[in-house]
Amino acid sequence: MDFQSSSEFNDAPQMLPPPPGTFVDREELIQHVGDFAVSQGYVVTIKQSKRDRVVVLGCDRGGVYRNRRKPVDESSAESLRRRKTGSRLTNCPFEAVGKKDDGLWKLSIKNGAHNHEPLKDLSEHPSARRFTEREVLLIKEMTEAGLKPRQILKRLRQSNPELLSTPKHVYNVKAKLRQGNVTVCPLGDVLLREDYHRPFERRVVRVRNFKSLRPQKTAVRNNYQSVMEPSWRQRNPPRVPNLIGGRFVDSKSLTSIDVVNPATQLIVSQVPLSTNEEVRAAVFAAKRAFSSWRNTPVTNRQRIMFKFQELIRRDMDKLAMEITSEHGKTLTDAYNDVLRGLEIVEHACGVATLQIGEFVSNISNGVDTYSIREPLGVCAGICSFDFPAMTPLWMFPIAVTCGNTFILKPSEKVPGAAVILAELAVEAGLPNGVLNIVHGTDDIINAICDDDDVKAIALVGPNSDVADIYSRASAKGKRIQCNIGAKNHAVVMPDASIDATLSALVAAGFGGAGQKCMALTTVVYVGSITPWEDKLVEHAKAIKVNAGTESNADLGPVISKQVPGYENGNFIGPTILSDVTVNMECYKEDVFGPVLLCMQVLPLISFSVGSHISKLVFVVKLHIFVSQAESIDEAIEIVNRNRRGSGASIFTTSAVAARKFQIEIAVGQVGINVPISVQPPFTLFTSSKPCFAGDLNCDGKGGIHFYTQIKTVTQQWKDLPGNVETPTSNSNGESLQLLNS
Repeated sequence: MDFQSSSEFNDAPQMLPPPPGTFVDREELIQHVGDFAVSQGYVVTIKQSKRDRVVVLGCDRGGVYRNRRKPVDESSAESLRRRKTGSRLTNCPFEAVGKKDDGLWKLSIKNGAHNHEPLKDLSEHPSARRFTEREVLLIKEMTEAGLKPRQILKRLRQSNPELLSTPKHVYNVKAKLRQGNVTVCPLGDVLLREDYHRPFERRVVRVRNFKSLRPQKTAVRNNYQSVMEPSWRQRNPPRVPNLIGGRFVDSKSLTSIDVVNPATQLIVSQVPLSTNEEVRAAVFAAKRAFSSWRNTPVTNRQRIMFKFQELIRRDMDKLAMEITSEHGKTLTDAYNDVLRGLEIVEHACGVATLQIGEFVSNISNGVDTYSIREPLGVCAGICSFDFPAMTPLWMFPIAVTCGNTFILKPSEKVPGAAVILAELAVEAGLPNGVLNIVHGTDDIINAICDDDDVKAIALVGPNSDVADIYSRASAKGKRIQCNIGAKNHAVVMPDASIDATLSALVAAGFGGAGQKCMALTTVVYVGSITPWEDKLVEHAKAIKVNAGTESNADLGPVISKQVPGYENGNFIGPTILSDVTVNMECYKEDVFGPVLLCMQVLPLISFSVGSHISKLVFVVKLHIFVSQAESIDEAIEIVNRNRRGSGASIFTTSAVAARKFQIEIAVGQVGINVPISVQPPFTLFTSSKPCFAGDLNCDGKGGIHFYTQIKTVTQQWKDLPGNVETPTSNSNGESLQLLNS
């Protein structure tokens, strides 16, 4: 929250009103007022609520009950007047009002005065006898199991010895459940509100006039561990939430996109198309959290990353299964996806040494200068679908460990892994607002690019999107790095080891169904194709195509529907195209599938490959035309002419050929007897333009430099008389200007 000074209330002897301020959402405002009220000795309640516009909070005096017995000599009118003035909810004039304005909630104090003494013991307040959400659900379950109220209360006290409720209160809860005044929804939600004398535990209340009151799960670290799954996971299908200001909240947008399992066509979840107001709220939360997060010692930030990587290892099975169900890649590929991202988190654990600046002493008489690296502020990441876990982990762990706050826009095709990672980051101790997630498509990306408070954007995406995003963000003066899909080549020399080379080509060309930016797309043969032809087809035939969850699967489905006639799964067998020339569309554009292009001029040869997928048999034709290069020089020229080349490999036993290739090839990533791959995070991942746009890369020191800026400080700690000028020359009499530019 961003609150104003409360000095105007400091003269009050007791029970100060909460300081006004701005909040991400309604629940955060209520939490702020409630927490502050407890510290002052009173309890707040909701007097009026229009959920999307305004909420009015009043003082629940509690514990001050009027004498309901009518005196014999009291008239009816006097009795009615006393009843109204004695009401718990209306007789205290305190009133705080929260209103929604431009996507954010603003708190004002309408009346900060109270007409009663503060509560000395909040456990005496009637709200202390209310049950938590979990306890109400247990009461319902134990009642259905035939337990009596005293038995129920005894079991509840085993887990909560401080429970003050009596069997009468259990009876009341049972009655409200029967009457519908407290609703346990099919999804496991309870209509509830938060009381604040027992922090972070949600309390059930009578909801007669407040049926819209339904706070979302708060992402806070505390000792209270709920046994329930978040409500968004209990929906069918689940609607993935945004993470704004430390809270997982459902988007206000009514429009969603279905996330479909490419192996079964079943809906896995729904992704909301968030509103621009929610983007502004996320940016506000990140900006608000930045000032305290940047001042958090770097060792503390590293400890959170240590805990984060521990939690990722704990939930690796869950992450891999989520990736496979949304993306389609095999479980083996999904585990590798998580492991490569985990390496970046481990790299972030040692970021302190990479942020060390430089120091030069005595550049003039008694004058020293040094440089330090400082965080930028609010940064953002826009993810593609090819690596659902690794791509987000490329971005926010380094950014937040450097002291920035972050807004993540996951791919709308594979949002689940990013949300799980956010839950783990919150569990690891990341403060509210440091990491935020907003789901959506182009409108959300444009809102991020246009927001002046976002200082840097990291992007991984297809060529069609990157140019517009880069131009839009650059025009706003943002720091930006764009990693774009590419055409990656392999040059095979006649002396290459056949078995090792074929295994590498098939793994790099068809792994992950070819849906990754580092996939091998084109093979250029130098010399005869004859030794390679039949064995290449044999390796392709040996690939087992099946759902990614099956243990024997080598190749899963592609993420988008491609093949008519296979409506139950987006399966495409390994495909080899030949007789390919540099002028063909398949060579110029991204195929992004299990397709390998081979370049050599030979007659047409056809092969058939049969695969069995869950009782579904289909045939894939492999058409092989391969274009032969006469020499390594011609092969290098073919690769260099392709401006989309990000990386290239050579397979040879000749060190001379390998060295020539390494020197003359014009790409950012070079492999020698290995296909190109994502580099370890402590090295520098590079790519050639136009496959990369921006000045700083995402890995190694480049990643640290991207998320930080240099500040140079010149200082003098020499006592100088007031009439002596600052020295402007060194000991040799050479001029040294220490002037502002």
